[in-house]
Amino acid sequence: MSSSSNDEVYEVFEEMVDQQIDDFIDSVIANDPKRRVYIERDKEQGHNQLWHDYFSENPTYPPEMFRRRFRMNKPLFLRIVERLNNEVPYFQQRINGHGRCGLFALQKCTSAIRMLAYGQAGDANDEYLRLAATTALLCLEYFTEAIIQLFGDEYLRRPTPEDLQRLLDAGEARGFPGMIGSIDCMHWEWKNCPTAWKGTLNDINVLDQSPVFDDILQGRAPKVKFKVNNHTYRMAYYLTDGIYPNWTTFIQSIKLPQGPKAELFAERQESTRKDVERAFGVLQSRFAIVKNSALLWDKEKIGKIMRTCVILHNMIVEDERHGYIQIDTSEFESGESSRSSKVKSRESVNVPMLTIRNQIRDPYIHERLKADLVENV
Repeated sequence: MSSSSNDEVYEVFEEMVDQQIDDFIDSVIANDPKRRVYIERDKEQGHNQLWHDYFSENPTYPPEMFRRRFRMNKPLFLRIVERLNNEVPYFQQRINGHGRCGLFALQKCTSAIRMLAYGQAGDANDEYLRLAATTALLCLEYFTEAIIQLFGDEYLRRPTPEDLQRLLDAGEARGFPGMIGSIDCMHWEWKNCPTAWKGTLNDINVLDQSPVFDDILQGRAPKVKFKVNNHTYRMAYYLTDGIYPNWTTFIQSIKLPQGPKAELFAERQESTRKDVERAFGVLQSRFAIVKNSALLWDKEKIGKIMRTCVILHNMIVEDERHGYIQIDTSEFESGESSRSSKVKSRESVNVPMLTIRNQIRDPYIHERLKADLVENV
């Protein structure tokens, strides 16, 4: 047999082997639809489209549409992207084994923000941003961890004495000396919550596990002193609804007010306490992921999502607060202040935790303070 005949036989044999391999791969994929198949998504096209739509010199969409879709102004978003790109390796663009560039930081951060803002599934932005559902979920996970790590210390910090004094001034201007805000719980449904855990975290159980009063109990909190109706008190309080216990740190409305004084107090208390309801409402409308049922399986990741939303909310408030209507506290800021609520440096006195706990839960002081506030209002 000639060499040319041998070559022809070899080529035919090679074609038969290739065909057999192709048929085998096709059959495996057909019998196992869960097998991952590579899809060429053209990542560069997704980045270019995103850039021209929002970040070029003459973007397709104006700033007000950017603000609505990203939930923040463009300079703030770009500041976040820059920090993540410079300090978090996952958001830095990398080159794969084929020498091709990976996803840009803008794509990853935009995917995470869209999932937080709209509560969408992982593959909702696949056609636009060009990244798969698993990649989108990974972007969300790394994004939440990075936001907490880079911005958590600043935007989830405890109030300083100056912050606390400003809150006291605002509370006194509204008729409630010694009040530092309102407190409530926001419930976020967990779709995959284990059956044994369902219904176990109502407001009271959340309060028992809350670290809100840890600084007070352990003597680390700044001392607050205020006077109402010629009575002096040394512990700030929150406005609450009727489900909370009668502690000195909680002032509820009057459920069935009798007389004009009680009616006026109930009206003022309920009007002032709407601040916390509005805050939860803004948080849920700004980040729909905490309004819809949580679909993740890991409660730790769910907790990081909530912390991230709160941090971003505080960053947005700081960025846009110049446009908000502020409470006028100018009467407290010039000359000799007429305010009765003052923050003092923490005294170096060791008070047993049990004593402080008893003071917080003293029903007599609670009733006297509430009566004094009724008279003050």
